[in-house]
Amino acid sequence: MAFQLSPGVNVSEIDLTTVVPAVATTEGAIAGVFRWGPTDEPVLIGSEIDLVNRFGKPFANTTWSNAETFFTAANFLSYSDALYVQRVHENGVKATGTNFEGAYEGALGNDIEVAWCDNAGYAGTTVNETLNIPASSTIGTITENDTTPSHDVEVGDSIIVAGQELVVTGVEDTANSTHTVATINFDRKFVGTAAHAEASFVRQWQFASSFDSAPVAGAGGRGFHVIVLDKGGFTGKAGVLEKFENLGDTATDKNFDGSTSYINQVLENSSNYVRVKSAASFAGTSAVEEFTTGADGSSETAIGAGPVGLGWDKFKAAENIDVSLLLTGHPDLVVQNYVIDNIAETRKDCMAFITPDVPNTASAQDIVTAVSTLSSSSYAVVDSGHKYQYDKYNDVYRWIPLNGDVAGLCARTDDARDPWFSPAGYSRGGIKNVVKLALNPTKTDRDLLYKNGINPVITQAGQGTLLFGDKTYLNQPSAFDRINVRRLFIVLEKAISTASKSTLFEFNDEFTRAQFRNLVEPFLRDVQGRRGIYDFRVVCDETNNTSQVIDSNQFVGDIYIKPARAINFIQLNFVAVRTGVEFSEIVGQ
Repeated sequence: MAFQLSPGVNVSEIDLTTVVPAVATTEGAIAGVFRWGPTDEPVLIGSEIDLVNRFGKPFANTTWSNAETFFTAANFLSYSDALYVQRVHENGVKATGTNFEGAYEGALGNDIEVAWCDNAGYAGTTVNETLNIPASSTIGTITENDTTPSHDVEVGDSIIVAGQELVVTGVEDTANSTHTVATINFDRKFVGTAAHAEASFVRQWQFASSFDSAPVAGAGGRGFHVIVLDKGGFTGKAGVLEKFENLGDTATDKNFDGSTSYINQVLENSSNYVRVKSAASFAGTSAVEEFTTGADGSSETAIGAGPVGLGWDKFKAAENIDVSLLLTGHPDLVVQNYVIDNIAETRKDCMAFITPDVPNTASAQDIVTAVSTLSSSSYAVVDSGHKYQYDKYNDVYRWIPLNGDVAGLCARTDDARDPWFSPAGYSRGGIKNVVKLALNPTKTDRDLLYKNGINPVITQAGQGTLLFGDKTYLNQPSAFDRINVRRLFIVLEKAISTASKSTLFEFNDEFTRAQFRNLVEPFLRDVQGRRGIYDFRVVCDETNNTSQVIDSNQFVGDIYIKPARAINFIQLNFVAVRTGVEFSEIVGQ
């Protein structure tokens, strides 16, 4: 009990309910070339639709390395709903308008328009003009007593004629020496029996109907509504991408809940498409700005290993970002080795998935040769090549590496069973979105590939396309040369080490050691009951926590595991016997 200085009752509680937590095993990660999106940190993506919205569609040009990266990511998301995407680019240029600019570098930004108005531009005063509108017509004529070649009617104006509201959709000027005649088009046909002449109309911002009221003025006297428009490059058709209302004009402007309403900060925090330019003046009361000058990086067609490696560096620190399945996507052997050596082997809580960099006419021997200098590691998985799949965004077929699919099978296995089940075979190894394989390995090919640590992907009549191997790329005999065993230990090590943090700074005595055993053993019994291990033993006592260990401020827990093994080879023996033979005479009970 705690020391007390005077009589009294002291209440304390000791928490012995700590358990080993569940840990994530299905989050994927990829770094590579995308047309749009942030480059400062990885973004969690949950679907292919989300991928397109945040990072753009694949380039139409088939020579761009973006297609392999994009479809590797998209293929993984057809099996899973959690992928961290790190965009990599070189020398890209932001598209820009008068007051706004693209949020990110890339020519895709040129497909953006921004419409904005302030509180003065949302709905102006009533304008007095002479409107001569023919009966039953979509076209009218307005005459202004004006000597300048301009008019007061603008697109978006709301005109009331004989009690019927018409919205101007187009205006064409014809100037003469004394006045301007404008041909105006309305949003719908005006129905009447005679021509009408009206003395006034109401001007509105053309997007005013998208908001309930005019912008609320900020501390500086102006408020803004902003609409971000797509010319078609982002979604495939023109339309609204984002809408922001009641934005303030000073850094001190706040919403009722205390969050910022400052236009610069709101767009910085919330828009996936636009930012306010640093020298924005917002001249006038409203405008529609088109973006120009956006450009893709000059070296994006063959982006080097260096920039891609820098992108992968975002995933180095396990304490900063939790990922389990690394999709290399990029075919460069330098990148593949970098991901194995500097990410997977360093973190030791994730696996790198590799597709050999070979032409689509490569033989099994070519594939073996191509990966011969790949780093040997139980944290790496190598497949046998590429698949041919349809690119619905550009109406072409492309050869795409299979590593996104193989990683996706692991994620799907986690969801259907557990990480320690093999992702291969007829039950869990089905590959999606395949027209054909670059190499459909024969039995001879499969033997060559498999003994060299390469997992064949095959197409069989009536069975579809399957992952037909579950080896890691470890070049020495070990239990860890199987995907399910390596992933089993990743789960065990990750979960138990997380739970063990509660032991830090406690005393190394029998109480703490018993608490540790009581923490770990129920978790391992659960894994055993779910077919992950055959048997286990936890040793944490005075035999391995000696006086030397205790005096060194250390704590030792030895955990012995017999991992479950996936069947790779089946031998069926059919034995014919004579009619009169008793089976018990030739076969043991």
